[in-house]
Amino acid sequence: MTPAADAPVVAALSSSEAALRVARAAAREAAGHGRALVLLHALNWSAVLRSPSVLGPRDEAENILERAAAVAAEVEPELPVSGEIVEGPPLAALVRRAESAFLVAVGDGGMSHCEGCVPTDAPAVQLAAQAGCPVLVVRHEPAPQGPVLVGVDGSSSSWTALEFAFDCAERRSARLLVLRVTEPPRDGPPGGAGAAGETGAGGEAGPAGETSAGGPAGGAGAGDDAHAALAEAVARCGRRHPSVSAECHVVVGDPGTVLVDQSRSAQLAVVAARGDEPLRGMLGAVSQSLLYHSPAPVVVVRGLTVSAPVGA
Repeated sequence: MTPAADAPVVAALSSSEAALRVARAAAREAAGHGRALVLLHALNWSAVLRSPSVLGPRDEAENILERAAAVAAEVEPELPVSGEIVEGPPLAALVRRAESAFLVAVGDGGMSHCEGCVPTDAPAVQLAAQAGCPVLVVRHEPAPQGPVLVGVDGSSSSWTALEFAFDCAERRSARLLVLRVTEPPRDGPPGGAGAAGETGAGGEAGPAGETSAGGPAGGAGAGDDAHAALAEAVARCGRRHPSVSAECHVVVGDPGTVLVDQSRSAQLAVVAARGDEPLRGMLGAVSQSLLYHSPAPVVVVRGLTVSAPVGA
C-alpha cells in the first residue's frame, strides 16, 4: 500500500504524562514528512461507566488533547493539528484509525526498562502487530543524536524498511547505519557486534550513494553474497537520497541482540514487522526484540509497498 497524500500522522494519547511525549515526537515526525497531525484519544465507555462521574473521564480526555496540542504547537508552530476523541477500546480504535494513517505514534508503556517482563498483550506490541501502517514506539527518555539504524535480512519487507529509513535519515539530516546480521554457522565460533564490533563485510555509502568495500575481509561464499546484495540495495536507495551518508555492514551474531546493542547510540531504529511473509497480525523475533529492549524509539514498518533490492 502507498499512503494517500493526505494521510496524517496519528498520535495515540493515553495518560497525560505519556501523551505529551508522544505528541512531541509525533509532531516532529509529521512536520518532517510533510503530514498533518491528528491527536487521538480513545474513550472506553465500559471503563467510563464504572467511574463515579461520566463527565470526569470526558473532561480528562479533552484536557489531554488540549495539552498535547499545545506541546505540538511549541515543537512545530506551523503544523496543522486536530484532535479526536473516539469511543471504544483503545487498541481497536487505533487499529481502525491506522487504516487511513501515514504513521501511528504510541508510547511504549515502559517496555524498554522492564527486562524479561514485557507481556505480549502490551498495547504498543499489539498495535505494531496489527496496524496497517508504520508504528513509531516512543520511549520515556530522549534518544541521543546518533545515526538512524535499520536492520535488514534480505527479505522484500526489509528492503521496504531500508527505503523508509533512508527517508527518515534524510528528513533528520542524520547518518544512516544499515546492518544485516547473519547467525554464525552451527560448527563455527559465535560472533557479534557492539559499538565497535567486528564485521564480516562492510561498506560505506557517501552522499552520492556510492558504496565502497570496507572493514575486515569476510571470506567467500554466503557472506560475500549477503554484502553484495546489501551494498547494491544501499547504493540504489542512496541515489534517491543523495544527501544521506550511509554505512552498511554484514555482521555475524544474534540479530536481535546486535540490533538492540547498536540502538543504544541511535536516534531511531527502523525494522520491518517480519522478515519473511510480513502478514498482518504478526511480528518477527527481531522486531519484538527491538520493541521490548531498544532504548531508542523504534519504527516498525508495515503496510507499505514492498521494494525490490535491485533496479532503477
